[in-house]
Amino acid sequence: QVQLVESGGGLVQPGGSLRLSCAASGRTFSSYVIAWFRQAPGKEREFVSRINWRDTITYYADSVKGRFTISRGNAKNTVYLQMNSLKPEDTAVYYCAARPGMAGSYDYWGQGTQVTVSS
Repeated sequence: QVQLVESGGGLVQPGGSLRLSCAASGRTFSSYVIAWFRQAPGKEREFVSRINWRDTITYYADSVKGRFTISRGNAKNTVYLQMNSLKPEDTAVYYCAARPGMAGSYDYWGQGTQVTVSS
């Protein structure tokens, strides 16, 4: 059973930074894709970024490109989302998700972590 646990959310001022972590367990993730999504109040959940576990190729939504960086730990089954130059519109619950291949739906989700960008 795959488990994903997010951490690192909080309150930050505009222009600040946060690093989110997603700890994955329950499987060997070498063929998996790990992604971050977010959902703001009253809005639909949206894709933020993803990383292929095997070759670490990354993808970003246009809204975060150049500000956010996704990476994975070498020794741990952990994926990070470094968020810089945060804006109030980045405020949302951030979710980690996983799927077992390069295509298809994300079958596994974490519980989410709140990120609030406000002065």
